Amino acid sequence: MINIKKIDKDNFVVRIKKDTQTVHKVFFPDEFYLKFKTNKTKENILEMSFDFLLKRESNTMILTNFNLEEINNYFPDYFKTFKIISKNES
Repeated sequence: MINIKKIDKDNFVVRIKKDTQTVHKVFFPDEFYLKFKTNKTKENILEMSFDFLLKRESNTMILTNFNLEEINNYFPDYFKTFKIISKNES
């Protein structure tokens, strides 16, 4: 189960309840949000992003504090999967 709590417009706490509960502080700035070709909320995108991560690694392996855009550094298919406008396209 993924639980998302908004701290302010750019900062979120994501709790993942599995065998081991984990807590993740995620920075999701508007500048990156605007690169998503969707009308989904930041919370929706966060949930989808954590689903994406959980298909690739356990919740205990996910960084505890990160900028959402960093996912692409570890999983290069992230931008393509979410149809994100890359830095090269903007």
